[in-house]
Amino acid sequence: MKPLIIRADASPNIGTGHVMRCLALAEAWQDRGGDVIFISACDAPAINNRIKNEGFSTYPLLREAGNPADAEDTARIAHKHCADWIVVDGYQFGAAYQKKIKDSGLSLLFIDDYGHADHYYADIVLNQNNYANMSFYKNYEPYTRFLLGTRYVLLRREFLKWSGWHREIPDVARKILVTLGGGDPDNVTLKIVKALKTIEMDGLEVKVVVGGANPHFDLLSETVKDLSNFTLIKNADTMPELMAWADIAISGGGSTCWELAFMGVPSIVVPIAENQELIAKELRSKNIAEIVEIADLKNRKNFVKLLRNFLKSSDIRSSFSKKMAHSNDGEGTSWIINAMCSNTITLRKVNPSDCKKIWLWINDPVVRSVSFHPKPIPREDHVTWFSSALRDPNRVYFIAEDKNAQPIGQVRFQIEFKQAVISVLLDPKYRGLSLGSILIRDATEKVFLETELEKINAYIKIGNETSRTAFKKAGYRELGLSVNNGENAYHLIKTRGINEFNDSI
Repeated sequence: MKPLIIRADASPNIGTGHVMRCLALAEAWQDRGGDVIFISACDAPAINNRIKNEGFSTYPLLREAGNPADAEDTARIAHKHCADWIVVDGYQFGAAYQKKIKDSGLSLLFIDDYGHADHYYADIVLNQNNYANMSFYKNYEPYTRFLLGTRYVLLRREFLKWSGWHREIPDVARKILVTLGGGDPDNVTLKIVKALKTIEMDGLEVKVVVGGANPHFDLLSETVKDLSNFTLIKNADTMPELMAWADIAISGGGSTCWELAFMGVPSIVVPIAENQELIAKELRSKNIAEIVEIADLKNRKNFVKLLRNFLKSSDIRSSFSKKMAHSNDGEGTSWIINAMCSNTITLRKVNPSDCKKIWLWINDPVVRSVSFHPKPIPREDHVTWFSSALRDPNRVYFIAEDKNAQPIGQVRFQIEFKQAVISVLLDPKYRGLSLGSILIRDATEKVFLETELEKINAYIKIGNETSRTAFKKAGYRELGLSVNNGENAYHLIKTRGINEFNDSI
């Protein structure tokens, strides 16, 4: 694989979250055999050291972050290293920055949280948050693809090693992890520590993680120096182990939420920045975590009461833990890199000139063998059907194309009320390239974005294990057997807004 360029910054004010989530993508790229180069204005020595210790190269930023000269330097470094892709993560990067990168002939993955740019020129826009939807993105290029939601959570390899781990929920929680992110400029951590000091409970243990860009370590250290049950940890490099140790966590509302979710940690979330409010709001609406606003911390008595109830309520903690653990499957980085590597695939509406090639595709012997109507389809019958299909308002019909605009397959949705049945096939020349699940996923997401469909059904002929696996990998959930066209078939579904992950994939 060619080198990957990552452009992200860290500091006490902006925190370390942008760089840390990019590290997850960098590790996954490295695991596939590619080099990674970070270009960064990083006012956090611990983060710089971690980047280097992971085996990634670094370039210090010599320009004002986010301005045209920054974009020009970034593009120049990418071309110097023969890279195709640049990853950009940060609120200082807007539409002009994206356009500068694209105009240089490079591909761009733009990591976003709330649609802060006026226009999106990126090839791929990634928003890994639970609230992500197309309402944030009004202006973008025809080629721009969107990866939205917790399916695409960026988890570092240190977390992925814990996949499948089972959490025990004690009757009374006594192990508390406090982690307010890499920066915490307003020292919200101190307010929480002072509240925890007032809780009298046998066996209570508190571990406080102080991020690499947090300027308040000395004050926090002074506050807990005489408390034997408090441990202060600076620049923690064992976060999964700490989360596995904890019975509960008190966390900021940033990317750490998705790490805690993966580890199934019952959590009290304190959004410490405006951009964290949306995550907290969605967690509250889904009853996945307890939410405490910074203003609520001023009333220490009420906060301590909430903490005591949370520590003693095993049913609530168990419910939170299960819901959090099912919010992502840990495959986010794989999906993202697959999307980058297959970014040559685009979807367009079918048109009359596609009639012949589709007829050839559907009469391919392999396609006929897995069809519910296995006999070859005469040309005349196909032309009549195809003409009707183009006029049918209840049919959404896409052709998939490669980077040279060559058709590689089709995806069709037949709509009835707010449900649809999906049908998909690839040109024989493109089989065996792991494109099936990507095509199914992209088309499914596109039709959910562009219609009001609530559910999509897939019916697969028994014995067609290739399609069955592709649909599962694309996030469809298997319901069992169902009768389709007079014979039993595997029935799989994808529901709007729900990640139907299958543990067997």
